[in-house]
Amino acid sequence: MRIVVTGMGVVSPIGTSTDQFWNAAIKGTSGISVIHCFDASGLRSRIAGQIAGFNTAAFLTAKQLVKI
Repeated sequence: MRIVVTGMGVVSPIGTSTDQFWNAAIKGTSGISVIHCFDASGLRSRIAGQIAGFNTAAFLTAKQLVKI
């Protein structure tokens, strides 16, 4: 088996860059909060790890965006 690392990046509730993520992780920052991107009132849980301010169009083509 071969493993090839072609780059390093992260998209998570505590950061969307490696530096931002690492700084939040070593501080013990939680990425869990009340859901605010949709109405979760009908769900059992109203908390989640949400990724705020992430622009998918900056990383995906228009064709890829249609698939998600």
